[in-house]
Amino acid sequence: MKQSLKRFRSLLVTTATMFALVGCGNSAAPAPQQSTPAAQPPTPSNPNIILATTTSTQDSGLLDVLIPEFEKKTGYHVKTVAVGTGQALAMGEKGEADVLLTHAPSSEKKLVDNQTVINYQLVAHNDFILVGPPSDPAKIKGMKTAVEAFKAIANSKSTFISRGDNSGTDKMEKSLWKTANIQPKGASWYQESGQGMGQTLNVTSDKGGYTLTDRATYLAQKKNLNLDILVEGEKSLLNIYHVMQVNPDKFPKVNKEGAKAFDDFMVAPDTQKMIGDFGKDKFGQALFFPDAGKKMEDLGK
Repeated sequence: MKQSLKRFRSLLVTTATMFALVGCGNSAAPAPQQSTPAAQPPTPSNPNIILATTTSTQDSGLLDVLIPEFEKKTGYHVKTVAVGTGQALAMGEKGEADVLLTHAPSSEKKLVDNQTVINYQLVAHNDFILVGPPSDPAKIKGMKTAVEAFKAIANSKSTFISRGDNSGTDKMEKSLWKTANIQPKGASWYQESGQGMGQTLNVTSDKGGYTLTDRATYLAQKKNLNLDILVEGEKSLLNIYHVMQVNPDKFPKVNKEGAKAFDDFMVAPDTQKMIGDFGKDKFGQALFFPDAGKKMEDLGK
């Protein structure tokens, strides 16, 4: 009897040990999962590209959003040269840039026609607006055309600040003066800043003058300016941006692959969405309207 009890206790210990082992197996922590390594960007053999562009794409903050995304996706590194469109196009004509992003279609046409640039594509538009001091000494607020407003500014001898830098904005301003049949250069009330759009707006605000600006740069800097929008909404004031590669057949040192990658990136659906969304959260409205795939003559309809 004593021996049977001993064997029964031994069986209980063995059974308990088995259950304990099974239990431990069920509650064991799951093996750690190996994390998927982040996708690495490609490593182009020639990773550096030079982008020559207008100051408005930089002063508005748009490039601060787009270029990091481009570099992350492609592995290219972008050196941005933000100057007036006239200077940017001149860089292209001398093969000093790989890709251009500008906003003067009439001047760009020459480079397209003589094949200085290739892969010329419509990217986006916004518009030019005429801004000035809230007191509006020339009484232009609400005028229907910029030409009408320019005549009023000249007649009242109110201060007007021009960029005077052969940029896309400067070209538009000069065409408006020409249409108004006024030659302002040399007049005491007409001054040239020789600066980009952001700096020109600051000078205009300090001097209580008027200037022509793209809407994106004005909205991006509005909080620091004592300037109101006084004339807007005219179809002829559309501000249209194109991207284009400098032709590698003319300039062998151009980074052909890098320029094409940037050109393709600017018209890709994801990038176009980023362009259309840019500024909405901060200004309550888009600063640019994406236009890839559209015809220029259809804009503003």
